[in-house]
Amino acid sequence: MEAWEHFHLVGHALWRWLITRFYDVLIVGAMWFIGLHYLRVPWAGFWAILAGALHFIPHFGIVIGLIGPAITAGISRGWMGLFYLLILYAGIVVVDGLLIQPWLMKGVARVPFWISLVAPIALGFLLSFWWVLLAPPLLAVYYAYRAQWRRNSTDSNRR
Repeated sequence: MEAWEHFHLVGHALWRWLITRFYDVLIVGAMWFIGLHYLRVPWAGFWAILAGALHFIPHFGIVIGLIGPAITAGISRGWMGLFYLLILYAGIVVVDGLLIQPWLMKGVARVPFWISLVAPIALGFLLSFWWVLLAPPLLAVYYAYRAQWRRNSTDSNRR
């Protein structure tokens, strides 16, 4: 395999991973908007766009995106409004982390559902925190190479 083929393969895999992040940002932003609108939090559209955009930052963005709506809900709706907002946040995090992200990784980046759930946790425990952040793009690159290797081995068997 030539060097340009490696660059093309890695670039295409990372592009597919980036597309999954954009889809995830849109879905999380929509979930935030629906939840904030239902809870009648002021400026629901602004907070949803901000939370969706901040969600692009892996693992920290969704926490940072919670701060503004939490303060707004606490001031405008009281303690119960804040409590319901935290329930909304927990629901979004669980649904996104266990369903939406693995589903998108499987569909767009072609990473199996189970490995996109297990790998970040395992790498975080075994190596360090930074591997949790690097696991999804590395998985996309690994599975792109794996698919290329399978195509090459199938082509060589046909000859």
